[in-house]
Amino acid sequence: MQEFKSPVEAADALASTYEELKKEIGKVIVGQDEVIEGLLIALFCKGHSLLVGVPGLAKTLLISTISEVLDLKFSRIQFTPDLMPSDIVGTEILEIDEETNRKHFKFIRGPIFANIVLADEINRTPPKTQAALLEAMQEKRVTIAGEGHKLEEPFFVLATQNPIEQEGTYPLPEAQLDRFMFNLRVDYPSIEEEIEIVRRTTANERQTLKTILNRQQIKYFQDLVREVPVTDNVISYAVNLVNRTRINTPYASAEIKELISWGAGPRASQYLILGAKALGLLRGKYSPDIQEVNDVAYNVLRHRIVASFTAEAEGITPDDIIRKVIEG
Repeated sequence: MQEFKSPVEAADALASTYEELKKEIGKVIVGQDEVIEGLLIALFCKGHSLLVGVPGLAKTLLISTISEVLDLKFSRIQFTPDLMPSDIVGTEILEIDEETNRKHFKFIRGPIFANIVLADEINRTPPKTQAALLEAMQEKRVTIAGEGHKLEEPFFVLATQNPIEQEGTYPLPEAQLDRFMFNLRVDYPSIEEEIEIVRRTTANERQTLKTILNRQQIKYFQDLVREVPVTDNVISYAVNLVNRTRINTPYASAEIKELISWGAGPRASQYLILGAKALGLLRGKYSPDIQEVNDVAYNVLRHRIVASFTAEAEGITPDDIIRKVIEG
C-alpha cells in the first residue's frame, strides 16, 4: 500500500480515488450518481445502508459492481418467509473422523461471512431471521453454540426493500432501522439514461472492471475519515438539526410537531457528522461544513423520523419533512 506523508496527502488521494471509482463503476452502471455516492460514503464510515426502490433498477448489479472494483468478497441472500437464521450465519454439522472414528462438530459458514452482504428484500423474512442479520451488523460477529466467530473487515451490509408491495412482509421496527446509517432512495432513470441502459444491456459485450482499492486501503481510508477535524459550530448545527425533529423538545417548530410523531435519536447526530466528514473528503475538503451536513441529512434522517397521521393524510413525505427541518 502507498505510504502517505501526511493526512492531507491521504485526503487528496481519496478524492482522486473517488473520481476513479465513479468512472469505473460507470462502465457498468448508468446514472444513480447519488446512490453510488451514498454507498461509498457509508462504506468509508463503516456504516450499513438500506436501499429502497422498485424491482428492476439494477440494485444487485450496482452492489456487485462496487464489490468488484473494491476487491471485496460479495454474497447475496434472498430473504424469503421460510429463511432461517442458520441460513444466514451458518450452522454446525456432525462429522466423523475416518481415521479415529471420533465424532465432532464442524462449523459451516453462512453467506454473512463476506465483505459486502446484499440482504435482498429484508422485509420478506420473519423478525427472528431479521434479528440474526442485524445482530451481526452491530457486533461484527456471530455466535454459534456458544462460540463466537468474528466477521472479516471491512464488513458492509446492504439491505433492499420494495416500497410498493407490502403484502406478506415484516416491516423492520424503528429500533432496527436505526442500525442502518443511510436510507438510500433508488429512483427510475431519466429517459436519456434508460436509452443508454437498453443499448448496453441488449448488446453482446461484457465490461472488464479493474480494481481501484483493496481491503487494506479501504480500512486505511475508514480510519482517515475518523481523523478528519470538525469545527464546533458544525457539530452544534448537526445536533440542533436532529433536535428539531423531536416533538418533545423546544427546538421543534409548531409545524414540525404536527408532522412528526417520533423523531431521530442520538445515532442520527453521529452519522450526520461521520457522513459529512466522508463527503467532505470525497469533495476534496479537509474539514466538512454545514453544507455537507445538509447534503447527507436526507439519507440519515429518512428512516429515523416517523410521520404523523396528519402528514400521511396530506401526502407529506419524510423528505418533505426533512426539507422543512433544514429550512428551520
